[in-house]
Amino acid sequence: MQISLIIGNLFSLLSAICIAVSVVKKSKKDFMYWQIGDALFGTGANIALSAHAALVISTVCFIRNLLSYKNKLTKNITILLLIISVIVGLYANNLAVIGLLPIIASASYTICIYITKNEQQMRWALTLNMILWFIHNFYVQMYPSALANIVLCGWTFVQIYKNRKIKI
Repeated sequence: MQISLIIGNLFSLLSAICIAVSVVKKSKKDFMYWQIGDALFGTGANIALSAHAALVISTVCFIRNLLSYKNKLTKNITILLLIISVIVGLYANNLAVIGLLPIIASASYTICIYITKNEQQMRWALTLNMILWFIHNFYVQMYPSALANIVLCGWTFVQIYKNRKIKI
């Protein structure tokens, strides 16, 4: 087994743990704190596995999550991060259609993080995000993250159900 595959999957496992913890958090601040770790470890995994577009996206996600955590994610910064992630992500894409999935996932999730404070809406956006990342992660052999994406989609649906508001 290649050393880069092992290192990539170790970082992938750490990323998966961070995203798993984030799903059960009740506040947006706690939610974003753990997603900072997810993006940081995801960056390491993408470096090791030579997933260039995902590397760009993970780096931009780290910046976005950090700014969101610190309540510094303004409209202009959000637009700038979207532009950077799309343009640089497309330029760095070395995986054709598969390389587009992290770009789409990140762009849609960035918009959601900016426009909502509602944890339920963030959970729905996170579910879509994880489905797109699952396909990418499985393709680049980032198996712990791919498995975590599927498990966490189910877990996120449970959290959505548990945290729904009952209307009478």
